[in-house]
Amino acid sequence: MKLGWFPRAAIVLIAPVLSMVAAAQSGAPQGQLNIPGNIQFVGKQEPGVRKATAVVNGEIITGSDIDHRLALVIASSQSVIPPEEIERVRAQILRNLIDETLQIQAANQQEITVEQRDIDEYYSRFASSFHRTAEQFSAYLRTIGSSESSLKRQIHGELAWQRLQRRQIEPFVNVGEDEVRLLMERLNAERGTAEYHVAEIFMSSTPETAAQVQANAARILQQLRGGTSFAAYARQYSEASTAAVGGDLGWVRAGQLPDELAAVVRQMPVGSFSEPIPVPGGVSIIALVDTRQILVADPRDAVLSLTQISLNLPAGSTDAQIQAKVQQLGAAMQNMGGCGGAAATGRALGGEVLVNDSVRVRELPAALQPMLLGLSVGQATTVFGSRERISSLVLCGRDDPAPVAGPNAAELTNQIEQERVNRRAQRYLRDLRRDAVIDYR
Repeated sequence: MKLGWFPRAAIVLIAPVLSMVAAAQSGAPQGQLNIPGNIQFVGKQEPGVRKATAVVNGEIITGSDIDHRLALVIASSQSVIPPEEIERVRAQILRNLIDETLQIQAANQQEITVEQRDIDEYYSRFASSFHRTAEQFSAYLRTIGSSESSLKRQIHGELAWQRLQRRQIEPFVNVGEDEVRLLMERLNAERGTAEYHVAEIFMSSTPETAAQVQANAARILQQLRGGTSFAAYARQYSEASTAAVGGDLGWVRAGQLPDELAAVVRQMPVGSFSEPIPVPGGVSIIALVDTRQILVADPRDAVLSLTQISLNLPAGSTDAQIQAKVQQLGAAMQNMGGCGGAAATGRALGGEVLVNDSVRVRELPAALQPMLLGLSVGQATTVFGSRERISSLVLCGRDDPAPVAGPNAAELTNQIEQERVNRRAQRYLRDLRRDAVIDYR
């Protein structure tokens, strides 16, 4: 998949960092974050004290490094992180910083350098994705208790690790034509069967720690259902290789998942989280992002032309008065003769008429999607709204998505290559951890 002018490191970096800061950036309604004004629980040290918490092959990770990353996690949370969770989050952040340090050190040993101008350029592009200059974005980070240097260090680590993989791993990963052909045949045979976009938080456990890990998973699930970012929590808590991309497993068939997860995913509604699921070696929490059918065009990708007629209701309207308005609007929508009569109908009711010729079905509220997909041109939806305002939509046109072509050999080759690169990269990082000299303070 091409990413425009973003380097390949964007695949790993953007998803987790977006999840950490998007809720507090432009485009998100103000007031969604529930962060107390006094957040002493961020760290036990005084803010200005730089106390080493680990030394990794002679390189110091300080308490301030952890505090700045923790501030990003707190900013991403739609609900307050309980004080008893803070130390667990700090411990996970320390593990992440240790891995990041090992990755940078490994790149340096292979004489792979990341120039400061590369880091600064990436940082500026990242800031511009939030419609801010680099200086404005740095100022925002300071307001939440983080820093420009903390995010740039993360960028450094991701770029270094990506370049190391390109030199030390990718040249030695090969995919045979027979493998790709067999995968293409299997996908064609499975055309029309269900596929799931899944994300996962996996925490390992032993028989001795199983009860504690299960309890931790239950607390995380409570936070997720309270509105906390799944991607941010996956990055901090998950021990799976997908933690760096917010736990995203991508599109998978149920048969590709462990039996314990497959049975649950088949029953989950889109947008929901599973209960903590015991799996071999630990516990998983699953998020179902979306579903689709393999190699079948998704009708939700249809582009609609819609006209909306809305009526504002007087304050203090009784249930009977509201119901009368609902019936009036519903009858008018059914009898107006399609889109050609929408403007006149709206004026006659004293309502507001809005027109949009490029509405993608999947961008509409989930409750409206099946209703609109079932309408013919000129038909209207059931009236919907609140005690203050009611509306109905009339379908004025529909462009269905193009049929899905068969699987592309180049895309499948790249998919297999990336899976193998990721597995080898995880083994590489595991070896770095094993050989490292780490002194905890």
